[in-house]
Amino acid sequence: MEEELKDIVEQQQPVPETAENSEGSAVVDTRKRYPWYYVKRIDRYIIKNFLGTFFFAILLLFAIVVMFDINEKLDAVLTAPLKATVFQYFMNFLPFVLSQFSPLFTFISVIFFTSRLADRSEIIAMLSNGISFHRLTLPYLFSAAVIALGSYLLAAYIIPPANIERIAYTNKWVKNKEVIYGDNIQLQVRPGVMAYMSRYDNTTRSGFRFSLEEFDGTTLKSRLTAETIKYDSVGLWTVRQYTIRNFNGMKETMTKGMVMDTLLNIDPRDFLISKNDEQTMTSPQLKEYINKQKARGVANIKNFEIEYERRIAMTAAAFILTIIGLSLSSRKVRGGIGLNIGLGLLLSFSYILFMTVTSTFAVSGYTSPRVAMWIPNFVYIIIAAVLYYKASR
Repeated sequence: MEEELKDIVEQQQPVPETAENSEGSAVVDTRKRYPWYYVKRIDRYIIKNFLGTFFFAILLLFAIVVMFDINEKLDAVLTAPLKATVFQYFMNFLPFVLSQFSPLFTFISVIFFTSRLADRSEIIAMLSNGISFHRLTLPYLFSAAVIALGSYLLAAYIIPPANIERIAYTNKWVKNKEVIYGDNIQLQVRPGVMAYMSRYDNTTRSGFRFSLEEFDGTTLKSRLTAETIKYDSVGLWTVRQYTIRNFNGMKETMTKGMVMDTLLNIDPRDFLISKNDEQTMTSPQLKEYINKQKARGVANIKNFEIEYERRIAMTAAAFILTIIGLSLSSRKVRGGIGLNIGLGLLLSFSYILFMTVTSTFAVSGYTSPRVAMWIPNFVYIIIAAVLYYKASR
């Protein structure tokens, strides 16, 4: 290992623009002309070990998570078809776990890998051979950027469709958490048009005691009432036993009928919001849904806003926890790597717990979802800056 490290460090020594060949003539070092020249062997060494440790930690945790999850859902595993359990649930559940605990994996990887380097005095050898601590940080930040980008793409685009299958499995075989009934539903169809249903049953796709009111400012222009309304397809509804009243000043006209098809820009999903629905939408879909629901005056969309902001805030966690992990474990300590790993686990779990706690601030209305999701990052950025300053001295 000492010979390998010596070889790596030698690669970091400055290479002159020109050198002499065996015949004594000057030869231009063309490596200076290419950007990849600056990705030195020591960078590749750190990146390979950082990302390798990260994926190894994932595999270990996956094995633990699968065992605990099978034990928790043993009745469902024994009842459901094996194909559904493996491909519909676990193949979609493991990427979800990766997304949720990516900061933990990152921090443990940095702590474990860097502590080994420090314990074998490799970092001391690097620093003593002219590599600054700031330069040593660059491959760590590059690895963190790879993890952050991968985590965001997973959380924003890949995992939501997989969550649809996973949640469908748990609703069918574990516990059905799907909301299929709604009472006293009121929402804005479009500006100036309000819809109301006393009750909606998604099993029959039928609503009862429906009304649709159109306003011009504060003046009621028309009102449609119906005993029942049935959802047919996207935007298409059928009203039965309806009455339409049109108002023109003091004049009123009334029309009655038995059945009428009408187009309404509403969908049962707009008012039947189940737990974890926000996890089944990609980030563009979440943004569109949030804007549409806000325009309609729907109040219970905090979880959707929190999920949207969480996906963005979590990308910063990879950088913050990498800096903290590097700063804590870059010095050789008497307690060995066990002390660093224990401290790393404590800090990473506290970060995840902190983010969970601050999300309740947004649900309670004490702060906006964006601020709630970034509070842990702001706190840990300060911690990272202090630790990095001390470690680089």
